[in-house]
Amino acid sequence: MPVKIRLQRHGKKNKPFYWVVAADARSKRDGKFLEKIGTYNPNTNPATIELDLDSATKWLHNGAQPTDTAKAILSYKGALLKHHLEIGVNKGAITQEQADAKLAAWLEEKSSKVDAKKSGLSKADADAKAKALAAEKEVNQKRKEAAKQAELEAAQAAEPVAEVAEESVEAPVAEQTSEETEA
Repeated sequence: MPVKIRLQRHGKKNKPFYWVVAADARSKRDGKFLEKIGTYNPNTNPATIELDLDSATKWLHNGAQPTDTAKAILSYKGALLKHHLEIGVNKGAITQEQADAKLAAWLEEKSSKVDAKKSGLSKADADAKAKALAAEKEVNQKRKEAAKQAELEAAQAAEPVAEVAEESVEAPVAEQTSEETEA
């Protein structure tokens, strides 16, 4: 029976979530599987991958062929490196302690790179929020200045109207007084 290590889709529409499984190559994509090896969530940044290295290497030793995406995931998590090192131990090229030390050093380096990427993303997110806040404050300041300017213009426009009204009120009074003097 040919075995593949592949992804099995779960999750909602437009929100995929995958299981990494060892399955018969002839079974459906989301059908029967032999063993669940891990999970892959591409919705987070960086993508969240949980993988059982021992189970993955066991299936690789038994001849399971990973699909392209599964191979990338196995490589990212170090399962292919562990498989390669175990082959070297079986052939006598290196000792088990040396293989474990190489794998631990590689995993440590990989985790530091992932942590650096996460901190870079959080810093970029914080910078974007700070820029958005500064732009919003600037827009609010301009809006306040425009409102003050509009109030001043309204006040200036109201003053001549008041003066014109006072003049028009005074003019009829002057006419009445002139009529009274003639009479």
